[in-house]
This record gives sequence, structure tokens and C-alpha cells, in this order.
Amino acid sequence: MKKCLKCGIRTNIYIPQHRLALCPEHYINWFEARTQRTIEEFKMFQKTDRILVAVSGGKDSLSLWNVLVKLGYEADGLHINLGISEYSEISEIKTRNFAQRIGRKLHIVDLGRDFGRTIPQIKENERRPPCSFCGTLKRYYMNLYAREYGYNVLATAHNLDDEVSVLMLNTLSWNIEYLSRQFPVLPEENGFARKVKPFCKMSEKEAAMYAVLAQIDYIEDECPFAEGSTTLHYKKLISQLEEKSPGTKLRFYSEFLSKMYPVIKDRRPKTSINRCKSCGEPTQSEICMICRMRNNLLYGKLQTSTDKADNP
Repeated sequence: MKKCLKCGIRTNIYIPQHRLALCPEHYINWFEARTQRTIEEFKMFQKTDRILVAVSGGKDSLSLWNVLVKLGYEADGLHINLGISEYSEISEIKTRNFAQRIGRKLHIVDLGRDFGRTIPQIKENERRPPCSFCGTLKRYYMNLYAREYGYNVLATAHNLDDEVSVLMLNTLSWNIEYLSRQFPVLPEENGFARKVKPFCKMSEKEAAMYAVLAQIDYIEDECPFAEGSTTLHYKKLISQLEEKSPGTKLRFYSEFLSKMYPVIKDRRPKTSINRCKSCGEPTQSEICMICRMRNNLLYGKLQTSTDKADNP
């Protein structure tokens, strides 16, 4: 056991990448203050902004919502029920209960009602992995309802592990287009809400520790369709590096943001944004990806992995 840096009491909480030992109370304070510093560093939003937090019912998203409310931000939640049997039922219950606990508004999107199909039903007609079309659907509805409900900021709980796994994947393939938009803030433009990631410098373990210490009741099970995901494979590889050399993940990500991103940020292709002729949402095509998916399901056409999502 080590001594808390702030108060000196014995503690089992130690953050190796920061060489920091903290008691439960001071860990919560540190985590929240670090989130605030990240918000300020990237100029994500201010107290006057209306923030919609995408909440799945898991540790990261509920922790983010909790932190933002405690920091004094006007933050409400958006939960998308994906229709994945018991997993989605429990996720919605956890999210509803947490919204009541912190006294904030929660918006619920029922994918089966809004889109006409649940994720398991869509999976029967798709060649793509479930995470691919699920991500497309979630981005669509998050952007749609952020604007419809009058929020000017959309916050997601992507953590450091998420960002580093995607960064490694895109770096290994040198996908400049994707790398050029991997930044903690994507501005509001062309009908897309401003997207921010306040937990981008918080590791998955740090977020999990915060959730436990803050007594947040979250769903512990992973999505049953996440097994075999490419990003999970990269997360495991990076975690092995982190274990041998603490700080590797944060250093890799921070160095990208400070040294590489400024060089490639203007390399993002200039594309014209239209309004979908079917639903009116922003798209690079005449018909957006979601409406094409819906049409494909109606007419039994299989979607391929070569199609791109409209939302960044």
C-alpha cells in the first residue's frame, strides 16, 4: 500500500502512468479536475452551452454524465435502445435510474420504433460486422436528436483506450482521411452537431475506478455483438505495451495530437454536404446511409463493407 499524495492515508489506489497514489475521495477529485482540464485544453464547451451526453448504461458514459453535472454543466442524456434482448433492457433501466439519481433529463430513442428494425434484425440482412452498422445508426440518431432537442454540443465517453486503438488501426494503414478527423473536438458544421470527447485522456481503468468509487450502478456486461471487434484486438495489444511501459497509451495519443495532427488536419477531403432527399439529414450523397439501409432492408439487398457512413 502507498500513501495518498494529498492526505497521507494508506491507499490501494495507484495510477502508474502518473506515478500517483490517491485515497478514494482525492481520486474522485483528481478525476473530475482532470476532465475539466481536458475540456479547457481543447475548448470543448462552456457553462452556457447545452450538452447532450450519449449514455449507453456502461461505466464510461454514466461516469461522464456524472462528472459534467458535478462540474456545473447543463448536461442531459440520450440513450439509444438497440433492441439487443436482455442487454438493452438492463442498459435502459440502469440509464433511467441514473438520470433520476442526478436529476437530469433523459431522452430515449427506441431503434426498433424509430428505424423499424433492431440490431439483431438488421444483422440478418447485413454482411458488415454489427459494430459497423450499429455505429452508423448511433451517430445518425445522436446528431438528429441533438439538433431536434436544441443541444449545441454532443458529448461521447470515448476514453483513451478507444482513441489509441483507433489511432493505431488508422496509423498502420496510413488512413490520412480518418487520421485527419481524429481530434477530441469536431466543430458544428453542415448540419452536424459539435462532437466532443472529454474522457479522451482518461484510460478505461481510470474511468472504471471512478465509476466504482462514485457508486455508479452500470451494466457490466459487454455488448454480445462486440466479440471479435477489430478495436478490441488492438486494445489488447496496447494494454500489453502499457503494462510493460506505463504511460505508453497517453504518450502515443498526446504526441499524435501535438505533432502529427497539426500536419494532417487540413488533408481532410473537401466534400459537399447535401440534405438527404428522404429524411433531410446531412449527407454526402442524395440519399443518406440510414435511408439506404432502410431501403435495403425493405427490398432484401445486402449492404457491403465498402459503403461509408455519412456522419464523421
